[in-house]
Amino acid sequence: MAHNVNFNLNDLHMDAVLESPVDEEVVHDSFNQLIAEQSQDEGQYDAFELQQLQRDLDEEGRDDVAYLSSPGYDFEDQNEDWDSDERLTDPLVDERWSSDTLKILSSMPSRTIGRSRGAIISQYYNRTLQLRRRRQSRPSIRDFSRSARPSILGYGIETDSCTYAIDAKVSKKEQLVNNLRNLAVGDRVRMLREMPLSMSDKSDLRKSVLDRETQIKSSKRVTCCSDLKICVLSAVRRGWYSWLSFLHSLHLWQVALKRVGGRFGTGVLSYFVFLKTLLFFNLFLFLVTGTFLVLPQAVHSPVSPTENRTFKGLELVTGAGYFSDTVMYYGYYCNDTLRMSGRNDARGHIMANGTKPDCVWNNLSYNMPLAYFFTIGMALFFTCIILVYSMSKSFGQSFRIDKSQSILAMKVFCSWDFRVVRESSVKLMSDNICTQIKELLAEVKQGDTSTTVCQKLWRMMVHGVAWTICIAATIGSVFAIYYFSDYIHQDLQQLSRNRNANRNPLLDEAKLLALPVVVSLINMLLPGLFNLVAWMEEYDSPSTYTYISLSRNLMLKVSVLGILCYHWLGRVAADPQSIGLTCWESFVGQELYRFLLMDFIFTALDSLFGEFLWRLFSEKVLKRRRKPEFDIARNVLELIYGQTLAWVGVLFTPLLPAVQIIKLWLLFYIKMGSVMINCQAPRKPYRVSQMTTIFITLLCFPSFLGASVCVTYTMWSITPSSSCGPFRGLKTMIQAGKHLMEKLEKDNPKLSVLARAHAFLVENPLFLFVGAGIFLIVIYFHSQVVDGQRTIISLLQRQIENEGEDKKFLITSLQSIHENKRTQSRRPRRQDSNC
Repeated sequence: MAHNVNFNLNDLHMDAVLESPVDEEVVHDSFNQLIAEQSQDEGQYDAFELQQLQRDLDEEGRDDVAYLSSPGYDFEDQNEDWDSDERLTDPLVDERWSSDTLKILSSMPSRTIGRSRGAIISQYYNRTLQLRRRRQSRPSIRDFSRSARPSILGYGIETDSCTYAIDAKVSKKEQLVNNLRNLAVGDRVRMLREMPLSMSDKSDLRKSVLDRETQIKSSKRVTCCSDLKICVLSAVRRGWYSWLSFLHSLHLWQVALKRVGGRFGTGVLSYFVFLKTLLFFNLFLFLVTGTFLVLPQAVHSPVSPTENRTFKGLELVTGAGYFSDTVMYYGYYCNDTLRMSGRNDARGHIMANGTKPDCVWNNLSYNMPLAYFFTIGMALFFTCIILVYSMSKSFGQSFRIDKSQSILAMKVFCSWDFRVVRESSVKLMSDNICTQIKELLAEVKQGDTSTTVCQKLWRMMVHGVAWTICIAATIGSVFAIYYFSDYIHQDLQQLSRNRNANRNPLLDEAKLLALPVVVSLINMLLPGLFNLVAWMEEYDSPSTYTYISLSRNLMLKVSVLGILCYHWLGRVAADPQSIGLTCWESFVGQELYRFLLMDFIFTALDSLFGEFLWRLFSEKVLKRRRKPEFDIARNVLELIYGQTLAWVGVLFTPLLPAVQIIKLWLLFYIKMGSVMINCQAPRKPYRVSQMTTIFITLLCFPSFLGASVCVTYTMWSITPSSSCGPFRGLKTMIQAGKHLMEKLEKDNPKLSVLARAHAFLVENPLFLFVGAGIFLIVIYFHSQVVDGQRTIISLLQRQIENEGEDKKFLITSLQSIHENKRTQSRRPRRQDSNC
């Protein structure tokens, strides 16, 4: 309420975001006291003030009290700012207000709170004084002088009392300047920012403070020690600011993200922000698995295999060969407790499950099976917590109640950072703000287009045909992948039967790339068909087009991943001897590595050549000046697809997150270069405030949920290999913890409680379902809280509008009653004069 009251309902939402300049507790507690004091003082001063105000308004032809300006503001300047048509539509215009009406209106809260600049200066004088003294008490309104209290003084009336008020105001301003000068720089800036004054008034206060400091410094004699102290403090401050600027510049891809956001908008920017988020997820997984699995096993390597493999170069593509006997895959890890002091001969040492360990170490123990099980489990568990937290936080940030008009006003007037002084940074910020303003304006202007019944039926039929084509193409692709993977599996079975025949090992490894190549080719070509169908549908809203593309690409990726998981866990893991595998976990890890690598290769080729060739075709053949737009849905689903492969493969390939980190790092620069050269900004700017939330939600459900189900099913149900890995000889991977609990309970019966807790929390799948249910309930309740807040704020906004209507009605009724009384009082006088 720092500005004049305006009864125009179109601007009420703008006033709702402004901060009240006077402390609400002080004003509301003393409001009745103010009215009482003003009603008691009905002498010549208030009467003269109201009569003079009425006379001035009558002379200027301005009878609308709703447009009274603050002291010192020119009526004629304000009159020029308002359109004549808007004034004529206001029911409060062209009314002749009486002095009684003006007196009541001047006592209303909207007329008395925060309208006086002197009251604002007086209030913030007390605030700065309190801040200096470090006290928590609030000043009473009795401490304010008469001139500092809110009133209608200063509206073009020149009296002796006004002279006293102006002198008091000036003295308060000088005291406020002194208090601001004695504050710290940060407190001073914060206090000036909170003051509900115009920019010119704030600038004058800041200039007065700086001038006062300059005068005081020039009047004082600066000694040698003081000069040295000032120089040291200035150097320390400059060094600290430089250090903060350096830390700020260390933010990953900050300048590049600003450049993309300023040129292409928030839609394309959301893709790169999502890629950055996935990079940090994989970095967390790599740190966990590298610290607790890879590093201990690399330091204490198991017994070297009898077969020495040589590096041929093809392993970089297939992941097999030389890499098979490294810490990259599951089969390399031993199944015993690592000990620190040295290696003993493993002969004669038999495990509890009847198998011989690969490595036996003495002294400092490190149980590798338990470390492997709990490291993978806890890494996925903490990833789930981070995902749920990110999703709930993103829900709270994106599904806000702010209207486009209010966000637009804040973006126009409050978005510039005056600390930015470098020319390149200024250009980036200006481009970013301009793009966001375009998106907000497009959101404000968009509306529901009226269509006829025939047009609606035609569009529904087109959408139905489009979805039928997309679903049929997805089902056909899924069946093609299913039968081709079965063919590859049968070919491996045939190769295992003809083991003694002369075969080329390089050719056998190259055949393993067939299935990843086919799947990656389908993932690259089918989204193009989806885009063609969407182009035929002719969506009016770009955001609707993006969401539809997301849903269709998600349907394809989920179907493909489901078939692949069935191929790995239902065919390969169910009967590994039929294809000649001694360690099916390492084979599945190699498959996941190949799929991840092929996905990166095809994505890079599509960015470097596909988008480039399409741009040349559009410019040279189609003779279009516009470049193609960046396909957000397709690229985002490719990221989610690759991340799902990484989460599934972390059990079989502990170093797969490192491969994913390298892939995402290279992909960022490839996509960045392709976007800058081959793409352009969307034709219709649109704001995607909920896009990041949708990306995180899709990453959690179904990506992470599906990967967790696959990993949990593998640990709980599938029998591990009997000749490799940390769980060899066990029926399931989860029995590693069960055997340890049984051993601890046998050695120390007091630890039976720990064994029962392990059986209830780890071995019982019900606990996992309960935990997943709790996370879902948390997400549900958070979304319900956000919905409730949205409902409450919408009701409050409606209440504000209704109160504005009530205020109009009351003022109009008050004026009509006054006019009726005036006419009734004039009639007896006329009758008396006639008599």
